[in-house]
Amino acid sequence: MQKRVFTVLVCIVAMSLSGFAAQKKSTRKSAAGPAPDKAYMQKIWDGWGTLDTANTAQFYAQGPHVFFDIAPLKYDSWDEYQSGVKKVLAGYKSAKFTVNDDAQVHSAGNSYWATSTVKEDATLKNSKRELATWRWTVVFENQDGKWLIVHEHVSAPAQ
Repeated sequence: MQKRVFTVLVCIVAMSLSGFAAQKKSTRKSAAGPAPDKAYMQKIWDGWGTLDTANTAQFYAQGPHVFFDIAPLKYDSWDEYQSGVKKVLAGYKSAKFTVNDDAQVHSAGNSYWATSTVKEDATLKNSKRELATWRWTVVFENQDGKWLIVHEHVSAPAQ
């Protein structure tokens, strides 16, 4: 009799644990698509090349995240970044950005961080051409199955 009670208790505990494990598994974040790579990084810069921040919004996390840019310096959210950069981009009539071959992507758990230099070839509305190479460091996080930028740092070498 004791053996039968013990067996029933073991079965109940095992079923409870398997149910708990299944429940815990379903509360994890959605699986993300392929890890960020140079091609994904280039898609982001192609969006910036349209000079319309609406074409880059899909790559950036919403909420309080810090983004450093060439000018003015720092933005504390995507909304602030988008609003500030719109004013800067209004002075341009075309732009092309190329992620160079030195791009590197590194895994860090549920995040990736990447670095690259980026070539700029842009034309201002006054027809002046800008050629530059920038440094780019970016941190991606899996949010709802997408790799979104939660931190970015774009800078130009001191002249």
